[in-house]
Amino acid sequence: MKVADLFKHRGDKQHSELMQWVSPAVREYWGEFLHKTNNRHLFTRLRDLQRPAVNDEVQAPAVSPKAEPKPIELKPEAQKLFDELQDKLGEVIHTGDWLDMSQERINQFGQVTEDMQWIHTDPERAESESPFKTTIAHGFLTLAMLPKLTDSVDPGHSLFPTAKMVVNIGLNQVRFPYPVKANSRVRAVSRLSKITPIRKGLEIEREIKVEIEGVRRPGAVVVSVIQLHF
Repeated sequence: MKVADLFKHRGDKQHSELMQWVSPAVREYWGEFLHKTNNRHLFTRLRDLQRPAVNDEVQAPAVSPKAEPKPIELKPEAQKLFDELQDKLGEVIHTGDWLDMSQERINQFGQVTEDMQWIHTDPERAESESPFKTTIAHGFLTLAMLPKLTDSVDPGHSLFPTAKMVVNIGLNQVRFPYPVKANSRVRAVSRLSKITPIRKGLEIEREIKVEIEGVRRPGAVVVSVIQLHF
């Protein structure tokens, strides 16, 4: 018998003799402890087998690069206008004529929109009760007049005559710093903010201020977004 086997045999014999002297409850607890210990080693081994291999042969799948968007090819007339406007970014590109914001115009707008509040339509009451001592134009009336004030609806004074169609996309950052009093005169001053090529032509952003004659503060300030289709 080998020396290692001899020691193992003696150890098992001594363990068997020792267990005969302990109570049955202790023997049962000891057996359960050994069983759990053996299972723990088994589960640890199973977890090790389930871990993914990490070596040079296992690699993450290659991620294909995103295709870059195709550059927009502008029509010649759109490209020409784009080049011209690039030199005018940040500059005033239009100053409209003065327009009378009459009480009649205010009343007509109130009838169409069903907004007949006395601050807009009752001069006598406004004179006695309003802090402005007169009627004032609806803020939305001022916005509604932007196409007229910017000459966007006058074919003879179009800012972009080479465009086939001008599409109104919307207004950003609308503010009314000062009320437009009835019978005052207003005009629009447009400053070019941004030009972006799009599939059908150009998208243009302008900061428009509606000036009030004789008043330092404007009646409205907006960022207008339009598209020019060619």
